[in-house]
Amino acid sequence: MTQSTAAERLEELRRKPVYRRQYSALLTDLYQLTMMYGYYKSGKMNQHAVFDLFYRKNPCDNGFALAAGLEEVVIFLTGLKFEEEDIAYLRSLNLFDEAFLDELKRFRFTGTVYAVEEGTVVFPNIPLMRFEGPIFQLQLVESACLSFINHQTLIATKAARMVQATRGDLFDHTHESVEFGLRRAQNADAATFGSRASYIGGFAGTSNLYAGQNFGIPVVGTQSHSWIQSFPSELEAFRAYASTYPDRTTLLVDTYDTLKSGVPNAIQVARELREQGYELRAIRLDSGDLAWLSKESRRMLDSAGFSNVKILASGDLNEYVVRDLMLQGARIDTWCFGTALITGDDCPALGGVYKLVAEEENGVMTPKIKVSENPEKITNPGYKRAVRLYLEDGMATADLIMLAEEQLDPSEPLTLFHPIHTYKRKTIRNFKMEELLVPILVKGEIVYELPEVEQIRRRAKTQLNSFPHEIKRPINPHAYHVDLSEKLWNLKQRLLKEARASK
Repeated sequence: MTQSTAAERLEELRRKPVYRRQYSALLTDLYQLTMMYGYYKSGKMNQHAVFDLFYRKNPCDNGFALAAGLEEVVIFLTGLKFEEEDIAYLRSLNLFDEAFLDELKRFRFTGTVYAVEEGTVVFPNIPLMRFEGPIFQLQLVESACLSFINHQTLIATKAARMVQATRGDLFDHTHESVEFGLRRAQNADAATFGSRASYIGGFAGTSNLYAGQNFGIPVVGTQSHSWIQSFPSELEAFRAYASTYPDRTTLLVDTYDTLKSGVPNAIQVARELREQGYELRAIRLDSGDLAWLSKESRRMLDSAGFSNVKILASGDLNEYVVRDLMLQGARIDTWCFGTALITGDDCPALGGVYKLVAEEENGVMTPKIKVSENPEKITNPGYKRAVRLYLEDGMATADLIMLAEEQLDPSEPLTLFHPIHTYKRKTIRNFKMEELLVPILVKGEIVYELPEVEQIRRRAKTQLNSFPHEIKRPINPHAYHVDLSEKLWNLKQRLLKEARASK
């Protein structure tokens, strides 16, 4: 991959309708601008700094998260500028002088960004992104970048949980999950990028045509109850739809009475289609006791000679409902998720944060630490790298955060220890190592070829298959180890000690 290839791919993405509009530089919090003004007035605007973007707790009490949203971040950073109307609005606030506003007119992002690739399984405290550059620039981009990463990572993770619930494993093609969340999303962007994230997380398709157009996601759809109601009878409604789409007919069977009317009428239409050389594709259940209705519908379809007809289920499904339905023997082939997926439902925020970890002082990069009464909020200082360690069977065993200059020798034994309960230790041998952070932008220029969403989805599948089932368990998962190197741990303890002594 060359830098020119990466730039060509970026321009290709910019032509997509969803990215054609320019993200506003004002997609940020007011205090980012007031801090930028403070840096400007104090002569610190070009001071070099390093920020880490990470999260502290897996969403939904899950065992992992699935990284997503990087593409949107790159589009934002590489096109970032203040338009005349932005400057005019900032002037109207009476908070900034004209010299500062002139500086904003010249603003372009020239920082260096490393990131975890989309579709990577990630864990708390691992830097998902590392930003390097003038603190003036890095301060501005915090809010928007967190918004993009927090949202898509949350929805991709939720999707992976739901896919797992439908089959006890991930990405098994004997069952499918599809996303029907457009009408319940908080807005159009949440719906469209949520569709993208759900596809990364393992969903087979979306009802959202705009997401299909922009990201190449397969689009799916059946019919609504209003279609059935608009005809004199349910049978006539079914016949009309089958006449329109004889080679891809799916019938919604619960408008009046699922087992006494809907399924029998669907079977009648299935017979008529077969006489014409077509096959009924599926029926959809949208209400009632889905376990019992799906088993009875399956029995009726099979008895009539239509064992090939699939059963879809929808209706406020989530991973917990699906798990119970599976335990009850539900005969459902395709699961249609809406509200619970696209809104994040029981875990509506990832909680990602963006923290200063190093800053230039007298020409030297100095590690920085945030201290808190809550131990989980104490940051890991310094310019760092993160690696994933695999055992000989190809399964991931731990992630290690260490200072950038540190080196590991996979041929030598490596002892890992818990960063808080340091007496908990284990030694691994003959391990393989994967760098988690890869270069994305160097001095503002794209150096990473942004992949198609299909490639990201395949990466997610490979990643998820390299972790034990216990870590992917949706309830009470086994904790995966994210450890600090001894050198980083010692640095952290020294800075904590110095912070306490300075009080």
